[in-house]
Amino acid sequence: MNLRVAVFASGGGSNFQALAENALTYSVTLVVCNRSKAGVLDRAHTLGVSTHVLSPRAFESEKLYSNVLLELLHAEKIDLIALAGYLCKIPAPVVETFWGRILNIHPALLPRFGGKGLYGHRVHKAVLEAKEAFSGATVHFVDEEYDTGPILLQKKVPVLPDDTPDSLAKRVLAVEHQIFPEALELIAEGRVRIKDRRVIINPTKTT
Repeated sequence: MNLRVAVFASGGGSNFQALAENALTYSVTLVVCNRSKAGVLDRAHTLGVSTHVLSPRAFESEKLYSNVLLELLHAEKIDLIALAGYLCKIPAPVVETFWGRILNIHPALLPRFGGKGLYGHRVHKAVLEAKEAFSGATVHFVDEEYDTGPILLQKKVPVLPDDTPDSLAKRVLAVEHQIFPEALELIAEGRVRIKDRRVIINPTKTT
């Protein structure tokens, strides 16, 4: 089964591009963005991926926004959602409908340095201020809160003595580009299940 993936992004879209260009057993068929001038839209157009600009702020209520978002996802026959630098919280009805089928990439080793307000360079700054020996990237399933869902994959990145938020971000981003496509492939191959909020990865394909 070739999973149809929607990537939600708010910024430049390098993770979107990594997902789209490294897809083997899934296909990125839609980009949802909350910003009309975000770089991810240009990347999507270049790669021939459909885009849809949809901002929660444009709707009178979260319920209305959720309904429109769900209609779009169903119309596009989306199987899996990948959040790639998406700065809006996913509404509870969407999380419920797609439970176990929404992934997020976070630029730190969760559960540390996660939660509301910790995104982008804020994360790397916090890691450096805490004098951590390692940072890294985490792919996790999305639940109703920020960065608290079951963890699927993580990869460490050493924090160097002369690191700045920019230099650390660059190395962490390179790791994100590796493990995010890998995570989607695991799901597309039927090798992932969630039991009691723990992720179990089967050693062999089941699809």
